[in-house]
Amino acid sequence: MEQPRSRWADITGGDAGERYAERFARLAESGADVHGEARLCAELVPPGSRVLDAGCGTGRVAIRLAELGYDCVGVDLDESMLRVARRAAPWLPWVLADLSALDPDALGPAGAGPFDLVVAAGNVIPLLAPGTEARAVAGLAALLRPGGLLVSGFGLDAAHLPLASATVGLADYDAWCEAAGLTPLRRLATWDGAPYDGGGYAVSVHLRPPN
Repeated sequence: MEQPRSRWADITGGDAGERYAERFARLAESGADVHGEARLCAELVPPGSRVLDAGCGTGRVAIRLAELGYDCVGVDLDESMLRVARRAAPWLPWVLADLSALDPDALGPAGAGPFDLVVAAGNVIPLLAPGTEARAVAGLAALLRPGGLLVSGFGLDAAHLPLASATVGLADYDAWCEAAGLTPLRRLATWDGAPYDGGGYAVSVHLRPPN
């Protein structure tokens, strides 16, 4: 059955890779911190851990974590983004796949789970195809080893999204995680670790309980 079109594809048309990479290159050149997501992940699991960058885009998070000694795999639905990632780090596994219908076998031998941490940065969850969010969360949770972490950051209002309004709330997200067998561990307001106080952006850390 044909998968519904993601909100990301509706917004970008599937050709945003070069523009996205240029945007972050300009930010880095200006002195902006563009590695907050990778830094938080590195605080949560030690070097050598297996990390899946879910909705990896141009590979910014996975590449930085690989530089820090992590065993990383990137997966994304947008081939234009993956072209940039492959050019920047051809030695890393970059997989073209839909998170809402992610077949673990599609990750191949180099990318097969289980993972110590799965990170979904950059508004990945709100930009999935409508109605597929719970299935995507369940699929990501299934790739975690017991004791593994799912880390996801996304906007909760239009000011923090490339959308006219929010598509996902924290109550829904927590319910999807609970249905997937995950338990809440931490909730932050930013990737820098500030505590969440009810603002328009949240970073959630959920745990797959040890057996």
